[in-house]
Amino acid sequence: MPTAAFTTLGCKVNQYETQRILADFEAAGFEVVPFDAAADVYVVNTCSVTAIAESKSRYTLRRARRTNPDAKVVVTGCAAQMALNQKSAIDGADLVVANPEKLKTLERFREAFPGAIPIGDQPRQKTDPFGGRSRATVKVQDGCSVCCSYCSIPHTRPGLQSRPASEVLEEIRCLADLGYREVILTGVLIGAYGPESGSGGPDFEELVSLVARVAGIERVRISSIEMRQVTDRLIGLIKDGLVVPHLHIPLQSGDSGVLSDMNRPYSQSDYLGLCERLYRAIPDLTLTTDIMVGFPTETEVRFQSTLDVVKEARFFRVHAFRFSPRPGTLADQWGDPVSDKEKQDRVSRLNGAAAETGARHATRFVGRVLSALVESKPDKDGLLIGLTDNYLEVRFAGPSTLARRIVDVRIDEVHGVHAFGERVAKAGDPSVFSLRPLLQVEPVICP
Repeated sequence: MPTAAFTTLGCKVNQYETQRILADFEAAGFEVVPFDAAADVYVVNTCSVTAIAESKSRYTLRRARRTNPDAKVVVTGCAAQMALNQKSAIDGADLVVANPEKLKTLERFREAFPGAIPIGDQPRQKTDPFGGRSRATVKVQDGCSVCCSYCSIPHTRPGLQSRPASEVLEEIRCLADLGYREVILTGVLIGAYGPESGSGGPDFEELVSLVARVAGIERVRISSIEMRQVTDRLIGLIKDGLVVPHLHIPLQSGDSGVLSDMNRPYSQSDYLGLCERLYRAIPDLTLTTDIMVGFPTETEVRFQSTLDVVKEARFFRVHAFRFSPRPGTLADQWGDPVSDKEKQDRVSRLNGAAAETGARHATRFVGRVLSALVESKPDKDGLLIGLTDNYLEVRFAGPSTLARRIVDVRIDEVHGVHAFGERVAKAGDPSVFSLRPLLQVEPVICP
């Protein structure tokens, strides 16, 4: 049996696409092995959002080649697409698959290396593409049309494309049959999902409502959404319990001047106004965000505006990353005037501010009972890890039979953003020891 190993750099969209590619190889008769093991084929799904991401992508290719010099190394993703756009070679790659062809990676591999799969191997049926994890990610949309001045994504994922709603819903029904209770909807510009780009009828809010009504699905989470796409209808879906009370809304900068230079279609007051409206409508809402530091026109004064917004918006978590020039983008002409040392200092200060706001937010829920989806594996101390609907990670004692179930947990104490609590039995809930573990059900075969 031939072996294949897979790795992903970058966003949840990339992670979803890798799982789809992996499932295809597995169904074709490949045994999937860890990426650091010797394999016949390595598939690297790359990222180009920053120079660091591109550097990691190149390192990962070299690592695969060192692990098995005789292997076939397949590269796809945004860094690969950027290289194709620039007509440059990718050292160490035997096959480069363009982003639009990514989900046909197995087909392209067979065309390039027709003798790679031994004759006589029996293809296997696809089973769980997410390996029994507690949550499943489903990509519903691709492409971006915003054209932020620092971002290469419009060059690597051009054109808005929405998956047909019927296809999305069928995939989610299969995931529900496999025991998943939470699905995370992801896309490059997810709020742009709609009939004008291929959805087959519903717009984004209608799709979310349909997903929430799939039998067996108890939670719908949105991976990331632009602030201009947080509509009153979407807020209503959260209030009605059809979407979890957690939104990841990229900020990128808290200074209106920098936002304008970034070609972001909102101001500081616009963003804070949305936060105020959301908290007023959904008091238990958790907000997380992305922030870039060291943009060419970000001065110390302008960076201070970002720190002020972090505190006022009361973010639970902030993903901070450093600016790096991307070829072909508008910001590339401004160079990279902020030193690496200053960028790192700003990242540290930003993380410090986010740690304070995150701790204050988590502390609000001490004494409250929240529903938590139990992860498949306990932590190193043997405690179960549960993710609440509003994105708090809580640890508590309990049997492993609770894995992948949604249970009620009372939050007893919080250390930073880490919560600890105790399971609270629901009325009429049988003993946990008599419950049949969800992971022991017969496997469901996906088409």
